[in-house]
This record gives sequence, structure tokens and C-alpha cells, in this order.
Amino acid sequence: MLGHRGVRLGITYPEITEMQTRAIIEAACQLAKEKIKVVPEIMIPLVGHVKELRDQKAVVDRVAAETMKAHGVKIQYLVGTMIEVPRGAVTADQIAQEAQFFSFGTNDLTQLTFGFSRDDVGKFLRIYQDKKILDKDPFSSIDVDGVGAIVAIGVQRGRQTRKDLKIGVCGEHGGDPASIHFFEKTGMDYVSASPYRIPVARLAAAQAALSVKVGD
Repeated sequence: MLGHRGVRLGITYPEITEMQTRAIIEAACQLAKEKIKVVPEIMIPLVGHVKELRDQKAVVDRVAAETMKAHGVKIQYLVGTMIEVPRGAVTADQIAQEAQFFSFGTNDLTQLTFGFSRDDVGKFLRIYQDKKILDKDPFSSIDVDGVGAIVAIGVQRGRQTRKDLKIGVCGEHGGDPASIHFFEKTGMDYVSASPYRIPVARLAAAQAALSVKVGD
């Protein structure tokens, strides 16, 4: 996820963040008027520096306040970030000063940690596996020693700052049983996966929770 996208786009074009925030909060306000309570979680992607998140959170909070005032409704919402950049994980203690939740985007974290691109990894990944350079496709099952170590640092440092920080993972790894067992050990709260992988993910999550309890 190199280039002018994610949080970088929101910083240079704050009107995009304003528009998306207004849409989310307006929808929540309309539901609140119908006695349906929702708590939106507004996630800022590709944050690698706490000042990036601080900049965008200020925009979100301002627009949310304006929108709630216009609708005459008060709602609760959370602002968090997706940890996809290695620097974001390494400085998670700082980022957690502003973020109310983390979601690890492990697909992009894998890209940025290895320096691989999913666009062309298929050209050489099979050779890497044949030569036993890599045992598994790191985009299908998490690389515990490398990417996993960065995830563990992010979880631990984030909770140093905010003990109740809700942390999850989003991506293909969220539906892989071996990866789910690893995420359980790191203390994550949830995994997110594509619909067809949910049954496998739920079973693996239950097994992982039991195995950790037995291990304790």
C-alpha cells in the first residue's frame, strides 16, 4: 500500500474524510431517531504515525459534532485505525493515545514487511516454496516469525497505553485456522473474514480459545 492513498489521501484532501464521516454519522443519527442504537467505528487506514491519526481524528470529531447538532441527536462513535504499516505497529503505544481500537490489516502488513506485492508474488512464490525458502504462502497463513512478531509488538504496545483497546484482524488470515490460533495467543479480540470462511473461522477461534485455556 505504497503511494497516495489511505490516510495520506485524507490529509491532502480532508473533504474526503469529511464526506465519509458525515455519511456515517447521518446514517447513525437517522437510526437513533428510529430507536435503533448503533455505535459506528470509524477506521482510518494506513496510519504509520500518530500525527496522521491525530490530524484525521480532528476532522472526524468536528464533522461528527456538526452533524449531530444538525440532526439534534447525540450518538456514541469510536475512532480507530487499521495497522497495515510496520511503523504503525512499532509505534502502537503512541498511536493508541488517539485510537480507540486497532484492526490489523495483515494482507497489507505482509506486503510491506516482506516487500512483496500481491500483484506479482505468484510469479515466484511457488519457486520459493519448492526451494523451501518459504514453507507456506504468507498471504494465506501468517508468517509467525516475521509479520507475526510485528503484530505481537503492536498488540503489546497498544495495550500498554490503552488497556481496554479492542484489537482484531481483517484479511485472508482471519479465515485461516493456523493464523487464528496465533491471533488468540497474542490476545486479539476478534477476526474478520470473507463470508465463505466464517464457519471455519468460528470453529478455529473456538478451538484456539480452548487450547489457550488448557495451556494456562
